[in-house]
Amino acid sequence: MFETLFSPIYINQTEIKNRIVYPSMGLLYSLDGKLNDRYFHYYSERAKGGAGIVTVGPVGIDALGLGIAGLSIAEDQAIPSFAKLAKTIQGAGARAWIQLFHGGAYVKPIQIGGQQALAPSTIYSEWSKSHARETTRDDIQNIQEAFVSSAERAKRAGFDGVEIIASAGYLICQFLSPLRNQRTDEYGGSFENRTRFVREIIEKMRLRLGPDYPITIRMAGNDFVPGSNTDLETPEFARVYEKAGIDAINVTGGWHETNVPQMTMSVPQGAFIYLAQTIKNVVSIPVMASNRISEPWLAEKIVRDGWADMVNLGRVLMADPYWPNKAQAGHPEQIAPCVACLQGCMDEIMSIKPVKCMVNARLGFEGERRIARTNRSKRVMVVGAGPAGMEAAFRAAEAGHQVDLYEKADRVGGQLWIAGAPPHKQELRRLIPYYQEMLKLHKVQVFLNTEADIELVKQRSPDYLIAAEGAEAVIPAIDGFDDLRVISAWDLLKNNIPFGKKIAVIGGGAVGLEIAHFIAAKGTITPETLHFLFSNNAESPERLRQLVFQGSKEVTVFEMMSQVGKGVGKSSKWGLLDNLKKHGVKINTRAVVQSFQDGILNFELDGERRSTPFDNIINATGSKSVRKLADALEETGVPFSVIGDSFRPGQITDAIHQAYLAVMDNL
Repeated sequence: MFETLFSPIYINQTEIKNRIVYPSMGLLYSLDGKLNDRYFHYYSERAKGGAGIVTVGPVGIDALGLGIAGLSIAEDQAIPSFAKLAKTIQGAGARAWIQLFHGGAYVKPIQIGGQQALAPSTIYSEWSKSHARETTRDDIQNIQEAFVSSAERAKRAGFDGVEIIASAGYLICQFLSPLRNQRTDEYGGSFENRTRFVREIIEKMRLRLGPDYPITIRMAGNDFVPGSNTDLETPEFARVYEKAGIDAINVTGGWHETNVPQMTMSVPQGAFIYLAQTIKNVVSIPVMASNRISEPWLAEKIVRDGWADMVNLGRVLMADPYWPNKAQAGHPEQIAPCVACLQGCMDEIMSIKPVKCMVNARLGFEGERRIARTNRSKRVMVVGAGPAGMEAAFRAAEAGHQVDLYEKADRVGGQLWIAGAPPHKQELRRLIPYYQEMLKLHKVQVFLNTEADIELVKQRSPDYLIAAEGAEAVIPAIDGFDDLRVISAWDLLKNNIPFGKKIAVIGGGAVGLEIAHFIAAKGTITPETLHFLFSNNAESPERLRQLVFQGSKEVTVFEMMSQVGKGVGKSSKWGLLDNLKKHGVKINTRAVVQSFQDGILNFELDGERRSTPFDNIINATGSKSVRKLADALEETGVPFSVIGDSFRPGQITDAIHQAYLAVMDNL
């Protein structure tokens, strides 16, 4: 089905069984720079799943360049544990790669004992919020030696190849960038001088590793930072890399500090593959494409149509490490989808916490979380077919139990239909067909339009019951909120109820901001229309931008707290707020709504009483658990668990993880 994707390819003299690469991804499963069992189980799972290359990293080459960002191979003492990991990956069927890392000015002083980080110039870093120390020539030589000696250790450890990181705004990017490199010696100024640092690393590494050992590099296809390198300059970097001795180029997007989203749901699938093609056009070595490549058909198209020779599946293989095996077997519908939520990966690591995954409760717990096949099948009743209920139902059936799933609505999915309604959130709905397939595959009996009550429980008499009844909107005690012009955010997202022009959204949390975006986007042109108008020069770029963001509604958000965005992930919040600004959404903080009478919203803003007319009020003030059945289950004597929003309103991540653990611990 995906013949090109699963065809072999060579990097230098090393054969890779297919075109799929698991790239280096920060995990934070240790803060001491050392490998542990959690890493071994994690990487083994990605290799077992069918990837051609599994990349370990980022792996630091010295103390100042690493901080607490990841693992370290800066000393010979690390070789035995890395040798064990390389052998583990290879034994599971993949080629073992390692990414060598130096963060430069991105390393925060707090992460390196209060010392200053090293950079090409003493420039303030927006990422670390600090000034780095300019590298001396001795520093440069020491860092270059650290890269090369670390690569030698990786080779001695048995890794099939090494990758140099020259992307994301880290040290090598800083040397390459005219924005960050303001040196006046032979390592700054001209193109030749700015590329000297990385070119010398590659040349020295090639000399000491030998001609046949694979050396690859991960580069930014476009920094996406004003004043830095664009995709007009980066092909020249690629030429330098190839000439210096690089065997394959891994192309990704911009720096961490870019204002152009790189991984969120707002990024269309395959949006940055053009960067890989730009590099492929100027080199003769294999090129890898990155970022938002989720579907097997897209990965196949990228390789088949010549955009790139290989594809990186990072968070995709976090969500489902067996993506390659399932695709190759002709069952892409069974792949647990990465929906680019970033809740468990980027949001956690930005909070200096270990990475987890919304849709994969085993990620990071591969050695601990496993649902065993039962020796005694039980009759299990699951109530509620939202994400928690569907996860619990298919996991219980997968374990060998007889499972009945009850849903009062006429379709499964629960709040996924609501959560996936706002712009750029539609990928959440990809979970619905996935779960439908899993329910079908594991023969779960689904009863729709059936509200499970105590009488039904007594009638069916299950051996175990899992209650996942969900949540419902809170109606605040505000005068006039029984007016027909006051609409629940949930009802609006679920049913797309018609509403007026001037809209007030009450509540500036995750739901409030998402629904403000949903409303503000009404009346804007579609991507297809934008493409048509642009390709035919029908309107000026300025007018097109106006048509993209200027809709038919006026939206104002009212939030009691001093800040909005509670419940929105760190990695997504800035993009959402930026979109609201572009759409002209007005946000009032410290705003206390008092009443809604005769179309007038009365509120207090910074201690001043005000009144403003609105056509409709959208209530997005929060939710509460539904426990109609759960609170009555004690009298039945049936063992049970309460999961998801029925246990406590939270994120989809919480619901899915609770469901998995409920099955693992109780069945």
